Order: sequence, then C-alpha cells, then structure tokens
Amino acid sequence: MAAVLVRWRIMNTVSTPQQQVQLITIDEDHFEQRIDNFLMTALKGVPKSMIYRIVRKGEVRVNKKRIKPEYKLQMGDIVRIPPVRVAEPDNRTAPSANLSKVSQLEDRILHEDNHLIVLNKPAGIAVHGGSGVDYGVIEALRSLRPQQKFLELVHRLDKDTSGVLLVAKKRSALKHMHDQLRCKKMQKDYLALVRGEWSAQDKVVKQPLLKITLKSGERIVRVNAEGKPSETRFKIMQRYQGCTLVQASPVTGRTHQIRVHCQYAGHPIACDEKYSEQGFDDSMRALGLERLFLHAAELMFIHPENDEVMRVSAPLDDNLSLVLSRLKRV
Repeated sequence: MAAVLVRWRIMNTVSTPQQQVQLITIDEDHFEQRIDNFLMTALKGVPKSMIYRIVRKGEVRVNKKRIKPEYKLQMGDIVRIPPVRVAEPDNRTAPSANLSKVSQLEDRILHEDNHLIVLNKPAGIAVHGGSGVDYGVIEALRSLRPQQKFLELVHRLDKDTSGVLLVAKKRSALKHMHDQLRCKKMQKDYLALVRGEWSAQDKVVKQPLLKITLKSGERIVRVNAEGKPSETRFKIMQRYQGCTLVQASPVTGRTHQIRVHCQYAGHPIACDEKYSEQGFDDSMRALGLERLFLHAAELMFIHPENDEVMRVSAPLDDNLSLVLSRLKRV
C-alpha cells in the first residue's frame, strides 16, 4: 500500500502544548507504535522516568482508558497527554554546540530518499543521546534537517563502531524495516580485526548472551546459559601476522554480540576496551590504531517503497585502512 503523508491532528491546540492537556488522534504514521515511544517523541526533553510515571498513574489515557507502556496505538485512538513541565534546553549540550561534529554527518550520508537515510556513522559518536551522552546521531540529523517531521533510528550501532546506519524518515518505513529485522530478512556484514589466527572451521558462534551490571556499575555482556539465544556467522577475509580480518554477520541482534562472540572464540577484537586483551591492543596501537576495529561494512535490505533489494556499503575509515596497510599478510 502506498505511503500516505499524514500529521497529528491536535484537537486542543495551544501555544505551549507541554503545559496544557493535549488530545491527539492517531493516524497511519503512528499506527502500532508503542505508547511509551510515542510519548518520548511527543514530549521531547521530558525524562523517561517521568513518562513512565504519568503512564503508570493513569494520567496518560487512550480513548479515556488507562493503558500500559507497551500498548500499541491503533488507528483513530485518542491519546490524552497531561500537562508536563519540560526542562529548559541546555545550550552546553545541544547539537548546535557541536557544529563541527554535526556538520560532518552530512558528508557521510551514503544514500537518501523520501523514506530512508543511510549513513556511514563515524566511530566515537553514539546513535542517540542519554546516559551521560550529550547528543547522538539522531539528534544531530534532526538539527541538520529541522523541516523533517519524522526521523527515527531503524537499528543501532555501538558508540565506538563505525559504518552503515539506517534512519527512517516515515513511520511506515520504520515499521517495514523493523519487520525485516524481526523476520531476519536484513543482512548485516561487519569487518573486525581480531587477535590470533581464526580457524577456517569456526564459521558460526551460537552462544546465549546475558547483560550483566558489575559492582562498579559498568554494564557488560557475557556468554551465559540464562541469556538470550544469539548467533553470529564468520568468514575469514585476510590473515595477518598475529591477527585476522574477519567478516562477522549477526543473525540475531544482541547488545555487543559480535564483540562477545569474538572474545568467546578466543579472538577478541582489537582495541575493545571491554572485551579485548591489553598486550594485543598495545601492539595494534603501536601501528596507529586509535579505536575499536569494528566496522559495519555492508547492509542489504528490501526498500520499503518498491520492495527492491538494496545493498549499501560503507568504506573503512582512514585509520582502519592505515592499520591494515601496516600489517604483514600471511
């Protein structure tokens, strides 16, 4: 079905909507979106804790009824949003205060159309703000495209991982891409430089992954029987003295999946601060490596507008290419 451009219909329009009751009728652009995610967009600047609190207390209502945070919006639903005080923007952390980093994203767009933006995300920038991060890719893109009414991440990359990142420009496109992820119709191929000689026999790692919070407060992921089923497929791309360049293709999409599966296989990724080995990392830094050697090199998916298969590749950053050029092939 062809995408239809729609906007919220505000039934009680006011100049400062966060300070007055809002009644919003749900249309196709927000069909089947979770109410908590909908509120995070509608109430920008409001902490997540407050959003969940007003839902839990019944101050947010759908069709005059209480709902749970996981409720999925339906066509014609009328959402009541209570008056909420929004924090004043902090100019010190706004994307406009990081103009050089924000503007470089424009040059890293690999493809753009009416439905999607495909970006070669640089290492060192989170995909979204929060948890001590001033801003992320999505906030930066919104500041670059203020006229764009809808911009949402299709998937995520770790802060220190570079490469292909998908951003949806329509709710219908986001749903289409999420359906592909859920049905495992999207192919993701990463490049990782790992310690040691990867065996040609080790083509798949299937190990459950569990998120753990250490006493220090640091969050890590470990192979654990109580974790979620996880699978990563590997292919040797090039052997070097003391290390191997592998292609890693995750079948599931768990947090830190490739990094932990490489560590489990005995081949941690170069300069991985959470899961690598210092001696190996020191040798890679001596060659000039300045970051985690994990790059989302290629993404294959079905375009939401015409159902054509699309393949997008992101070139390695200069720092990664330089390190490979200094390694001795075997």
